[in-house]
Amino acid sequence: MTEPRPCPVCGAPVQAAELWLEENIDPAKVSGLSFASRKPPEYMCHRMMRCTVCDVVYADNPPDQQDLAHAYHVAEYDSAEEASDAADAYMKAMGPILAKLPQKASVMEIGAGTGVLLERLAEQGFTTLVGVEPSSAAIAAAPAHRRAWLKEGIFEESDFAPASFDLICCFMTLEHVREPLATAQSARRLLKPGGAFVAVTHDYGSLVNRLLGSKSPIVDIEHMQLFSGRSICALFQAAGFQETSSRPFYNRYSLRYWLKLAPLPPGLKKMVDSICTAAGHGNIQVKLNVGNTMTAGY
Repeated sequence: MTEPRPCPVCGAPVQAAELWLEENIDPAKVSGLSFASRKPPEYMCHRMMRCTVCDVVYADNPPDQQDLAHAYHVAEYDSAEEASDAADAYMKAMGPILAKLPQKASVMEIGAGTGVLLERLAEQGFTTLVGVEPSSAAIAAAPAHRRAWLKEGIFEESDFAPASFDLICCFMTLEHVREPLATAQSARRLLKPGGAFVAVTHDYGSLVNRLLGSKSPIVDIEHMQLFSGRSICALFQAAGFQETSSRPFYNRYSLRYWLKLAPLPPGLKKMVDSICTAAGHGNIQVKLNVGNTMTAGY
């Protein structure tokens, strides 16, 4: 058995952590969608510990980097509609952050999917658009004009010149990387003076996630760590960012997608979805605060 990893935010040994959730992985349920974005929840997870020093929840024996890279490379992709809805919500929440940037010319997104957010940022005046995406299926699903912006693979700082971006986005991705502090530190070195690193993460301490407990969609085999408001700010500060701020925001998705995430028995979920579809309500957009947080540092 490998040595348990220390806290991926503050480096405290696992002895300074307490059990948050026992491992719950059924190999029979692992599929091509297990490492896909915005999938139906499976409620599987690695053993998760909560650091009593910085408050992050983390897998103390996660898969190694090579295994993670392969899992994301072969993952299926079926979330184009939800990705577009998410990009709209991100852009609205990012408004005050974009307004503070000295210039808006170059942007990189870590975990770019089909590049839909990059397209929204191009509409705001960004001209150098770079997306790093490990899933070949996501890139294949992108419109042809976006594929030129997308680099397939795991994010590596060495692939880019220092101080070359005005904005780096990492949305719903910091939970998935093995070393989130190293990712944030790399982002800081790749930013121009005054540039911003912006992340969207789940807040495991939010009301909805506390109410759902182990049936929350954030309980997921993909997640190497989960953040609270305190621990995501600790990560940004440890990485050397200034003027760090973090706040929740609203997501707007179709009713059909929210039902997909609901912790209902499969038969009941299918019946409710059928009723909504038959009534023409499945595509109604519903705005909810489900505990997602946007954090920025400069």
